[in-house]
Amino acid sequence: MRKFFANKKLIIVMIILIATLSTVALSFRVRENRSAPPFIQRMANDISNVAAQVIAAPMVAVHSGYNQVVDLVNTYNENQDLKKNVTQLQQIQATNNTLRAENTQLKKQLKLNATLSDYTQIPASVVSRQPADWENIFMINKGSRQGVKKNMPVVSGAGLIGRIVEIHDFSAKVELISTSNTNADRTAVEIVNKKSQRINGIISGYDKDDEALLMTQINTKNAIEKGDTVVTSGLGGLTPKGLFVGKVTRVKDDDYGRPATVYVRPATDLNDFSVVTVISRAVQGE
Repeated sequence: MRKFFANKKLIIVMIILIATLSTVALSFRVRENRSAPPFIQRMANDISNVAAQVIAAPMVAVHSGYNQVVDLVNTYNENQDLKKNVTQLQQIQATNNTLRAENTQLKKQLKLNATLSDYTQIPASVVSRQPADWENIFMINKGSRQGVKKNMPVVSGAGLIGRIVEIHDFSAKVELISTSNTNADRTAVEIVNKKSQRINGIISGYDKDDEALLMTQINTKNAIEKGDTVVTSGLGGLTPKGLFVGKVTRVKDDDYGRPATVYVRPATDLNDFSVVTVISRAVQGE
């Protein structure tokens, strides 16, 4: 039964198509017949025009739909290309920012190393630093095989940042100068004031709010002012004398008016460094 109705619909379509084509052909023939009455010619022209529009309409619709599909595909492809370009641009910008930061650190390191001509230097990179122990320790990619030994000082950027406390074959653990470990060997330092007087003390802690090292055990009445230079004193024998530590930012006096705590801004941002130099030994006198 379904086959019969399908064939019936096909026959109807064919009859309508044949009738339409016959009408168009007849209208063209009448329109070209000069002897036909004007009324008949006008009717033939109208039928021809209507038939032409009916036949052309599906073709125009198909062509228009095709163009729209092509435009849609082109728009989609352009959108994908733009997304890809944006992603690549963001990656390039991120890479450039990283390289720019590393370049700045390397320039500072080279400038610092140029001032350490009396020491053998072992360049290294930071390979691990745990957030939970951020202010205490970090790992570098040089160890005993490269000549690193325990208690060697480590510098970065513009000055001292820590000391080697644990050695492996190809890595080492560095304890920061800002460590909160009460059992750590403290760094002996001295302030050189405007009168070239030297005031000794030790770095005993770190103030997170001020982002400053705390210098204590100061036993002097000599004037200490903001901007005075702080360097290692060499006392205790663990750290060479004269390594730059930072600048005085403020002084907190005790109840007797003597300087009890000196706040020192580190020479290097202790939160942002990736390359370091281990000071191996003094060249002179060996």
